[in-house]
Amino acid sequence: MRRAASTAAATTTRMAAAEEVRQASAAATAAEAASASVPAPAGSRWARVWPSALRWIPTSTDRIIAAEKRLLSVLKTGYVQESVSIGSAPPGSKVRWFGSSSDEPRFINTVTFDSKDNAPTLVMVHGYGASQGFFFRNFDALASRFRVIAIDQLGWGGSSRPDFTCKSTEETEAWFIDSFEEWRKAKNLSNFILLGHSFGGYVAAKYALKHPEHVQHLILVGSAGFSSETDQSSEWLTKFRATWKGMLANHLWESNFTPQRIVRGLGPWGPDLVRRYTTARFGSHSMGELLTDHESSLLTDYIYHTLAAKASGELCLKYIFSFGAFAKKPLLHSASDWKVPTTFIYGHDDWMNYKGAQQARENMKVPCEIIRVPQGGHFVFIDNPVGFHSAIFYACRKFLSEDAEEGLALPDGLISA
Repeated sequence: MRRAASTAAATTTRMAAAEEVRQASAAATAAEAASASVPAPAGSRWARVWPSALRWIPTSTDRIIAAEKRLLSVLKTGYVQESVSIGSAPPGSKVRWFGSSSDEPRFINTVTFDSKDNAPTLVMVHGYGASQGFFFRNFDALASRFRVIAIDQLGWGGSSRPDFTCKSTEETEAWFIDSFEEWRKAKNLSNFILLGHSFGGYVAAKYALKHPEHVQHLILVGSAGFSSETDQSSEWLTKFRATWKGMLANHLWESNFTPQRIVRGLGPWGPDLVRRYTTARFGSHSMGELLTDHESSLLTDYIYHTLAAKASGELCLKYIFSFGAFAKKPLLHSASDWKVPTTFIYGHDDWMNYKGAQQARENMKVPCEIIRVPQGGHFVFIDNPVGFHSAIFYACRKFLSEDAEEGLALPDGLISA
């Protein structure tokens, strides 16, 4: 009887937890719907009579760009910000972008930094839940050697946020790869170095697999997508899923309950939650160089506006990865098809495992290097910008110097894996 009572209690606990999740999800959805009823564009008549301070979610595309401008004001290098149109549908297609209910024009928020004549082009792609402004500590140093162009992926940051209608891994990959290709055409780019961080690394790698003719070199920073649930390292996940906490977490994942929904659900209290995260991750829990108070304030403001805006690209998560961030179509399985020389860069304490890159390298038929940067975690470019820049310059040595030697020694402090 005691065993039956214990089982019943456990069942009741799981049901109660599930009900709490359902209620939280419903509350977040209601908050998002309520905010959607108040048009965000600053130029609209409604926006003029409804001050942003009175909105449940006080943000808009204009405010994202304004926050971006404030964050980039710490730079010494000049830049141009533009919204690059990629059309409302793929060229030659009679359907809207992936069946979206809206046919409004799509655009990619782009910043291009001043550079020396004939400098190699470096295109930077951010990761999940981030935007190009996360590279603010790197733009000055990189622009001294490259023509740096950074973008917000479709559905993130200051780019347009169309309704996310993808229902499969293939459609979701196409959402990002094809929109990036349309952006490339609009910018008339070719023969560039492509850098992607985390999920952006996954997108960059998939793009290079499909369009290798445009990419001179691929740099994957803490890249996601090199492991799957069939790996031995996922045994812990199987055990965790068997617990009520695991079932709850998996349910949230499959329901597409993103961290951004929490920020939106908190409404005017959302900025404080983001501030707590920024202060902890890049302050008390930083693995390297701390943000100054001014940097922290600017980054917090920027992150809030990019997270609180309309849900779009963020909804890709469950179609690309299963719970635990294991790729449904691992890049490891495509390693033998790689056609672009690649450099992997990982922070020494990155939670993304560099051993997946080592496995991929075994099957690659192109040059491949793996570099670990000390005093850095998943956001190694913020934690240790000097070490990160050193790794980038080393990876691109043959583009930066005509007489660069392939056997040039790895800079002090960096680790070859």
